[in-house]
Amino acid sequence: MNDPHRPHRVAIAVAPNGGRRTKIDHPAIPLTPAELARTAAECLDAGAAMIHVHVRRADGRHLLDADAYEQATSAIRAEVGDRLVIQITTEALGIYAPAEQIAVLKAVRPEAASLALREFAPDEAAEPAFAEALGWMRRENVLPQIILYDPTEAVRLAAMIQRGLVPWPDVPVLYVLGRYTVSQTSQPADLLPFLVPDAPRFSHWSVCAFGQNEAACVSAAALLGGHVRVGFENNVQLPDDTLAPTNAALVAPVANALRSLGHELCGAVDLRGALTLPS
Repeated sequence: MNDPHRPHRVAIAVAPNGGRRTKIDHPAIPLTPAELARTAAECLDAGAAMIHVHVRRADGRHLLDADAYEQATSAIRAEVGDRLVIQITTEALGIYAPAEQIAVLKAVRPEAASLALREFAPDEAAEPAFAEALGWMRRENVLPQIILYDPTEAVRLAAMIQRGLVPWPDVPVLYVLGRYTVSQTSQPADLLPFLVPDAPRFSHWSVCAFGQNEAACVSAAALLGGHVRVGFENNVQLPDDTLAPTNAALVAPVANALRSLGHELCGAVDLRGALTLPS
């Protein structure tokens, strides 16, 4: 864990669409490859180092599909080159089984991918398949991030590392402050249970939050040694409760706040170095 008393280089990730919201929820939510590419460029200029990508069916529904990911990734790369880390989601959204999630992960072989512990390993019986997927990511140099919705999941992940089921001595994680529910509004204090003195420590941890307090939550995380994720996946509101016009409008104020607090921002090169785990 970074020293919380000393400013560190903070990585901003943008999660611009998620798997739930549609144009009805926000007319500027990016769903097509072209829209994702344009959003990527805007968020790069605003201070982002990574984009967390979901793809959709033609009717807007959540999708895990290798061809769709290839189209989205190619469009983003054509727009921003390698100046953003492109991370795909493996989120099930109640539609896909772990075996299907793993199959898409392997078919895409992305630069980076997020995996929710509760989806891939909901119980002990599912742990070997999760361990195999992580082993594949290590061999193929796919940058991992494990999504944790509860401090008890952090404890469980740490135990899996100790048992040798995770093929690294440490792994990047994302702490989610809240749930996908109507009117969910996270608070900075929601982070504290993840950081109590006896909680597991991960050297690279990030935070995402829901609702208009998103900027406050992630700024608190940065002050405590973490990294941040913002965007329309979890929040479409500015701190004053008005509708954010674009994803970049959520990235920019966080970037400005972090700089004003003495933090430098990571670029994609820095972030790749931080996320690359020893083989």
